[in-house]
Amino acid sequence: MDIFTVITMLGGLAMFLYGMEIMGDGLKSSSSKALKSMLEKVTQSVIMGVITGTLVTAVIQSSTATIVLTVGLLGAGILNLRQAISIVMGANIGTTVTAQLIRLMDIDSGGNFLLELFNPDTLAPIAMIAGIILLMFIKKKKTTGVGTMLMGFGLLFTGLMLMSDSVAPLAESPAFAGAVQKFSNNPFLGILTGLVTTFIIQSSSAMTGILQALSSTGVLTFNMIYPVIMGINLGTCITTAIVCSIGTDNDAKRTGFAHIAFNTIGTILFMIVMTLLHRTGVLDGIWNSVVDSGGIADFTTLFNLVTAIVLIPFSNQLVKLTTMVIKDKDDDPDEYPEIRSLDEKLFISPPVALDQVKVTTVKMGELARKNFRRSIQQLSEYSPDRSAKIAAAEDRLDGFTDAAENYLIHLSRHIETDDDNNELNMLIQSVTDFERIGDYASRIDELAGRLVQEGITFSATAREELTIMTNALLEIIDTTVEAFSTEEESIAKKIEPLEEVIDEMVASLKDKHLLRLKNGSCTISAGLIFIEVLTFMGRAADQCSSIAVFLMGRRHAEILSNHHAYLHELHKGNDADYVAVFNEKRKQYLDPIFTI
Repeated sequence: MDIFTVITMLGGLAMFLYGMEIMGDGLKSSSSKALKSMLEKVTQSVIMGVITGTLVTAVIQSSTATIVLTVGLLGAGILNLRQAISIVMGANIGTTVTAQLIRLMDIDSGGNFLLELFNPDTLAPIAMIAGIILLMFIKKKKTTGVGTMLMGFGLLFTGLMLMSDSVAPLAESPAFAGAVQKFSNNPFLGILTGLVTTFIIQSSSAMTGILQALSSTGVLTFNMIYPVIMGINLGTCITTAIVCSIGTDNDAKRTGFAHIAFNTIGTILFMIVMTLLHRTGVLDGIWNSVVDSGGIADFTTLFNLVTAIVLIPFSNQLVKLTTMVIKDKDDDPDEYPEIRSLDEKLFISPPVALDQVKVTTVKMGELARKNFRRSIQQLSEYSPDRSAKIAAAEDRLDGFTDAAENYLIHLSRHIETDDDNNELNMLIQSVTDFERIGDYASRIDELAGRLVQEGITFSATAREELTIMTNALLEIIDTTVEAFSTEEESIAKKIEPLEEVIDEMVASLKDKHLLRLKNGSCTISAGLIFIEVLTFMGRAADQCSSIAVFLMGRRHAEILSNHHAYLHELHKGNDADYVAVFNEKRKQYLDPIFTI
């Protein structure tokens, strides 16, 4: 083998690895929504978890990526340890799909047109032609992922064919034959080789593909390659274990350990079984037979499938083993689990990461709503204990806001679609708006404390007005949290007309209060506090309006591009639904104020 052949081989390897990389990126980009849905619907059934892990990995072609996503959802509380381990079992099976695709190299069309289409010599250029048309000529966001996947698929096979052609001369090389012979005499050397090379390349699918390319030399026999395949499976879980152990909780580390335990147990069992079958003569027919890419693909699938089937009944014991090896620490419980749930491992699938931020923001929105109810209660019956709870919740809201904003800024670098970008913008705005609602709750609590300290009370009229205002404000906050949680446009549309009514209520109540100040029926100190309370209530309603606008803007570009114009048009009264809700809420909240 001369230097030029080596260059061709390495170029083919580079093209193969890059093709696999961008094919996986394209698959993830075009199927992220389905991916998120599949992972979240895992039930307590271990078998369903295995099936889910298989399907997800078959789609994204990376067991490591699947397990990293699983660890992220585990940390977020969406999955439990048993579910996560069942997904790990399936991930190994799913990653063998690439090997089964590569076996297309073995197709002998024999002149058959249909078979010739599936021959890599024909299929690879067809895939790249279709991919480049989608990427360069159609240029639609929805087809970009498919185009990238097709280009990756074509590059993968083109690189594979280059490798196969360049390694063909190795069949005549005594040095290569001697090196390969060592594997037949020492299966542990094969395991070690598969483990180390896979750890270096960081992909079991890629390493299996390289092995399939080498099979074109016609010198690889079954007894040489089966230990290497088992070593490949061990190599991929080392990377997973390292990723799972960095900056994560114990359950995440247990998931990484479960992956190692699963593959290690499978390797030990297979080594024992293969040795027994060989010594009893059962495998004499294939032991020294030459294997092609199809044979390698079949054994890879068989190894992972049988290992999963054997270990599924022992999933509970596997969970217990992981908890025995990685014990819980005696640390204090995490007071802020929502911050821990913002795991950067989820960046591998932006839609999943965005959804997790949304789920956690809903919880923070509910906390802000609860805090506002507490602060309103402080105005009528002040409690130092309640004030302490408000302060603690506000600290929690502030901490989450800082963490979420930082998380979303880093996540923005991984966003590729307009839909995901709109979702990210909405979340950044909503996180801030909910935090400000919490801020205004704290300010009202402080004002309630001043009333007590200064021995001030509101007049009976002011208290009655404040009750009506409170009811309107709590309704708009409740509606906002519900709209954000359910993503229902029909609910979000009810927020702005109520916000406009609240604005009118604030203005009217301030005017009425100024009259009471002039006629002496209210003290200046009480009056100033009353006006401040109204101001903070109005601002809280403004934050609700902001959240509603961004919720609507995700699916309506005209709203997002100029939300001021959108609100201006609404306030003109040209929208029948808006006018109906506005009139209803005006009658419910604003009209009673003038009867007091």
